[in-house]
Formats: sequence, C-alpha cells, structure tokens
Amino acid sequence: MDITRPTVLEINLKNFLYNIEQIKNIIGENVDIMPVIKANGYGTYINTRLDILNNFNIVAVATVDEGVFLRKNGYEKEIFILNQPFESEIEKIVDNDLVVGISSDSFAKKLGNVDDIVKIHIEIGTGMGRTGIHPNRVEEYIKKLNANIKVEGIYTHLSSADSDDEYTKNQLASFNYAVNKAKEILGDIKYIHSAASNAILNYPNSYFNLVRPGIIIYGYPASNNTLEKIDLKPVAKLKSKITFLKTVDKGTSIGYNRSYITDKKTKVATVPLGYADGFRRNFSNGFKVLIKDKKVPIIGKVCMDSFMVDVSEIDDCNIGDDVIIWDNENIKLEDLAKKCDTINYEILSTISNRVPRFFIS
Repeated sequence: MDITRPTVLEINLKNFLYNIEQIKNIIGENVDIMPVIKANGYGTYINTRLDILNNFNIVAVATVDEGVFLRKNGYEKEIFILNQPFESEIEKIVDNDLVVGISSDSFAKKLGNVDDIVKIHIEIGTGMGRTGIHPNRVEEYIKKLNANIKVEGIYTHLSSADSDDEYTKNQLASFNYAVNKAKEILGDIKYIHSAASNAILNYPNSYFNLVRPGIIIYGYPASNNTLEKIDLKPVAKLKSKITFLKTVDKGTSIGYNRSYITDKKTKVATVPLGYADGFRRNFSNGFKVLIKDKKVPIIGKVCMDSFMVDVSEIDDCNIGDDVIIWDNENIKLEDLAKKCDTINYEILSTISNRVPRFFIS
C-alpha cells in the first residue's frame, strides 16, 4: 500500500489472527466464530481484507450497506446483518444474498412478498431494550412467516454480561425458552448465538453453536477485567509525524482562542492530525503524545487538521520525527478513552477515513 500522508493507522494482521486463536482456545472446537466487522472492522478496515475474512464461514455487520460492500469486495460466504433493516433495503438484501436479523412484523410481512428465498435469524428481545421479539411470541412469529423465508438462526443480545450476573442469567433463561420453542417448530437450527465479547469470557453457557466477538478480536479489553481472562494483542497503532517546527518567545499564543500562552521560550511542533481525523478536541492543552521515547504535551486546542506540541525537552527534535498517539504500550487506547470519558470502542471506530490504514503481517 502506498502511504503518502504522514498520519497513519497501522493494523497488525498477525495480532488479529492471534486473538482469534485465543478465543478458539476458550470456546472449544464445537463452537464457530462469527467475527463482528461492522463500522469498517471497528475502524481497522479489516473488513477490506479477504485473506482474513475467508478464514470464517460467516461474518457479522451492522447495516445492509456494510454487507453489500463485503459482497462487492468478493466475500462469497455468509454475511449476517445484526440490526433490523428497513423495508426499502429488501432489494439489496435479496440481490446480495445477505442473511438478516429481524424482529419487525411489518418487515417480515414485506419479506414474505419477495419471490426469492430469504435467509433470516430471528432476534429475541431478552432485556437489551433495543430490538427483538418477546420470547413468548416465538411460536406466533414463526408461524406467520411465509414459505420463502428460511429461518437459519435465532439470537439475542446480552446487555450486561460484564456487570450484572443475575440480569444476564435471566436473559439467558429467557433466550433458552425461546430457543426451545423455536426448535419445537423448526427442528434443528443452524445458528444459535447470544455471546459477544464479554459473554464469551464470562458465560460458557451462552456459546450455543456460534459466538460473535467484537472488540476482543481487535485486541482491546471489553471491560476492566478482560485481560485477566484472555491474552490479547492490540492490532492498531495511530501515529503521525512532525511537519513543522518553530521556537517562540514567552507570551506567544498557541492555537484558537489563545487558550495556551507560552510561559517561557518554547519549541513547538505541528502534527497533521485533528478532530476531522477522529482526534478529538478533548485532547487539547495537556494530553501527552510520544516523540523520541518522551511523552510531551499538546498545547493549544486541537484543530480540525492538526495540533501543536511543546517539544522543548527534546534536544534532537526534527521535522519528520514520528509522533505516537497510541502504541498500546507507552500510550494505550484506553488512555484516550478515559480522557474523553468514553470507551475504547468509540475512539477506535471513529478514526476517520482521511487516515490511511497500513496493514502489516
């Protein structure tokens, strides 16, 4: 890949495959993995890598358009749409042979009017409070489906598998009830799934025959104690380079609104990464990045396309030097999330498409 922009998100494919192997060691050989590669593979663009995706018989995305992208990119196996689609998307679902998760009555009725066979997974609402049919409606819902609708799966989403044991156990009990009701009508079901990252680590009885790991396949913890339960290798590093250097006198204002005024003679480096790239204004005035193995502070407000750093403590600082935003060692993705009062998922998945992804193996 020809990378010309000095800012890049480096993606380690070997680490991704390592994380998959760690998950396999936990779930055993009788459970399949459906990796969640929505949101451009949580921002990593692993969803563009057929050499990686072809290791799996089925992958999960969030939207129909994400599924269409995979199909047009050459992925020929099963693509599962996690979220209830909209009726206007049915043509794309059929044309691209996508498997859809559904729980809407009106959507199921529209699917029934399609001439082709459509494969679905029925979503059971066990306590997420988002989508899904009530467990008591399983028999009624299945019997309303037209003959062209092929039920290949049944699933639910566990909302609190990292934080509320009693609630999660109640969700699983409700889901098991729904699964048994569905089996009474359908017989064997190809895919039964409820476990995302936290449930994989905490609830072996949630595996059924398929799990759908998300953040942990990218090597990042899903909760505070994740790394006590599984060995993970983070796949992404965000880095840039110094593109401008200057020395300014005491009393010089740096950046918008003069939010930082130098209190001494200061050497200032400009880095071409800003909030339009997903590097937030929260990092203004104080968050530290790594240059020449030294953590140095951002000064002034993060701009749309760049930010400034006080590099006065680095004697041999030069244009072209690497600037590490996170490397998973000196600066962790979780450090950025904490600064923004959010979670690592959000920081990783919102690095914008202006930032090139560079794959290493």
